[in-house]
Amino acid sequence: MSEHKFPPIRRIVTGHDDKHIAKVVMDGAPTNERRGAAGNVSTLIWCTDSTPADIAVGEQVEDMGARKLGTAPPANGSRVTVIDFPPGNAPAMHRTETIDYVFVLAGEIDMDMDDSTVKMQTGDIMVQRGTNHSWVNRSDKPARLAFVLLDGRPLGIGHAVAGTASAS
Repeated sequence: MSEHKFPPIRRIVTGHDDKHIAKVVMDGAPTNERRGAAGNVSTLIWCTDSTPADIAVGEQVEDMGARKLGTAPPANGSRVTVIDFPPGNAPAMHRTETIDYVFVLAGEIDMDMDDSTVKMQTGDIMVQRGTNHSWVNRSDKPARLAFVLLDGRPLGIGHAVAGTASAS
């Protein structure tokens, strides 16, 4: 198979200056990209570590996309990640104690669960509620997905990922 690549991600972060004027405070490539053994490329876009989130006025903001996180977001927080899945990636079954909003930006991907599979294509959106799953690209083209994970109440079933893995 030939190698397929997506264009680089451009991350734009807004805020306010000291006169409360809305403006862009960061514009460029995200700073936290990890490559997994399965060939996945995971790019952390942003995270929060509280709800409600800190959106204080000021142009000097922490790059919340530079933090080192595992699969789960910080406690009471959120995590936004874009993951590129190459064709034939090696899936890993896992579960997080989160509600996940999953957006297929390009390509197609299968989400395998305990005893079923759902195929997702460009434009599909999933709301995943703490289920055991793995992401498998069975096509011959790469897939790019965006994930928004929000910390959830523990289900008390199975073994959830504690935040040490690199894919959602």
